[in-house]
Amino acid sequence: MSDPGWADAPGAREGEADRALAASLAGAGLAVQVVPPPDPPAGRCGVLGWADSGAMWLTGRPGEPPAWPPGDVVGRLEAAGRALSALAAGTGAGVAVDAGGLLGARAGWRGWARRGPISAGGRSRLLAAADGWVAVTLSRPTDVASVPALVGDDGAGAADGRTRSWGRVAAWARCHPAAAVASRAQLLGVPAGPVPPGRARPVAPWTVTRLGPASDRRRDRPLVVDFSAMWAGPLCAHLLGRAGARVVKVEDPARPDAARLGDRRLFDLLHQGHESVSVAFTTPDGRDELRRLVAEADVVIEASRPRALEALGFAPAAFCAARPGRTWVSITGHGRRGPRANWVAFGDDAAAAGGLVARDRRGDPVFCADAAADPVSGLYAAVGALASLSAGGGHLVDCAMARAAAYAGAGASCRRPHGVEHDGEGWVVAHLDRAGGSARVRQPCP
Repeated sequence: MSDPGWADAPGAREGEADRALAASLAGAGLAVQVVPPPDPPAGRCGVLGWADSGAMWLTGRPGEPPAWPPGDVVGRLEAAGRALSALAAGTGAGVAVDAGGLLGARAGWRGWARRGPISAGGRSRLLAAADGWVAVTLSRPTDVASVPALVGDDGAGAADGRTRSWGRVAAWARCHPAAAVASRAQLLGVPAGPVPPGRARPVAPWTVTRLGPASDRRRDRPLVVDFSAMWAGPLCAHLLGRAGARVVKVEDPARPDAARLGDRRLFDLLHQGHESVSVAFTTPDGRDELRRLVAEADVVIEASRPRALEALGFAPAAFCAARPGRTWVSITGHGRRGPRANWVAFGDDAAAAGGLVARDRRGDPVFCADAAADPVSGLYAAVGALASLSAGGGHLVDCAMARAAAYAGAGASCRRPHGVEHDGEGWVVAHLDRAGGSARVRQPCP
């Protein structure tokens, strides 16, 4: 199907992504031996890797050639997959990760294509602000209902529908700085984030904090209690399950995982083989059942605002201190600490806030792949969780979606110029300066 163009392509150096992730783990006190692929080439082209993964099909404006981000995203995700496999090997399990499948599978089976400044799923947009760009998501009815308060226009609202609301938000955003637009949206609970003018270079996709004692004995089948929903957290739980863990998914019947109805194929894929428990979080009996579940858990996964589970009496510090060897995995939009600690996020706006965007012919940002921060943060969270368990546990693994997206997009790509041309019904991307390989822009598989 393609010639990935590894030969003589001045992109990422041999094993660079593996070394970067190993250094990130070591910096958090979580050492892991990551083995680069057999017979690795001297260099790789991140652009051709992006094309061959299927993610380029979803990146760029419709009617224009597909685009790519500046970093070696696929190479970094492949390195994370190798780290996960190395960690899972200690449990006797074999875990293989398909980076292209993570980035494009959902869009493939839904038949989505690139839409430029509109996300593949249509619920997020990149809007021009007075001083740059901001990503905003109007996914839930409450988001649309918040538009009048956001733009200061009583004439806007849910009755206008999502399409007209977008026009009002776009007109308002053009008159305000991107950071101010995002901050006001977040005050109303609307997911939004300013797009950084350049690429962020975080040293790790998460922060890891020791909160409790380590254990010198690792359970053969650790119990994972999963409070998360939608995509990122369930993907983390799914990968831990493939690595040998017993996974129990916990839902409140008053607020079930929205993916059950809205994304059933993804829900079934991520929760295959897991146990499921329905618990009323707000009743005394329900809280007693939650306490029993958490008391048995070796790992907790949650993807809520930091204060949400604390209101129910559960906190990472107490969980990790209660028994040696426990790990708490927190997946948030923008981290548990700092001025954005309680900001909400979805996969597309979080990716844009982390700088994981491509640029069109005019230099304007366009979305990359499909809700990229969701699969990216789910994968990195699983690596952090397994690394913690292999080191004896006792950690809080704080995986912020925007930070994970920034890390994935921070690697070296390729310094050569590239061109994209029509080839029958598809596209081919190639190096322009001299023979250095080419790749067909693959459509995500349904």
